[in-house]
Amino acid sequence: MFFSVKELELKKVRFEVAFPPSEIEYDEGLRQATPLEVQGSAELLPHTQGEIRIRGHLKVRMRSECDRCLDPAEFPIDSSFDLFYRPADRTDYNEEVEIDEGESEIAFYEGAGIELKDVLREYVLLSMPMQRICREDCYGICPVCGQNRNLVNCGCEVKPVDDRWSVLKNLQTKGI
Repeated sequence: MFFSVKELELKKVRFEVAFPPSEIEYDEGLRQATPLEVQGSAELLPHTQGEIRIRGHLKVRMRSECDRCLDPAEFPIDSSFDLFYRPADRTDYNEEVEIDEGESEIAFYEGAGIELKDVLREYVLLSMPMQRICREDCYGICPVCGQNRNLVNCGCEVKPVDDRWSVLKNLQTKGI
């Protein structure tokens, strides 16, 4: 769904749509487990030289590998959003100016409008947790044998290495 600036000049556009898995491309290893359901509106803000506001609510379950054990994990996103976009081709961006905190929340668009899929893709990626783990008590993979410690108690002993003194091992003593 494309929001044209020309169309938004005439009226506010309301939308309610569901994107099936694999219709929106995400980063490698991240995919939709359920359809992405979104509803909301897009409007051209008056007296802003083309600023578009898109707000609404989305619901989806994303699937990725757990960062600790590499097993599949699902991450639900059920969130409201309120996003602002300015045209990237404005001429007053060439000069260096200080921005306030509110302006740091504004993104830019190029051309005659904004594609909803691009907005949703970016929002989903930013909504994902920094560390994607299957559960809080995930034990991860054993660094010695490589087995998933959630499934097997391998009994490997991991010895902490204090490499601050490793340089001294290479030092040779000379007679004084």
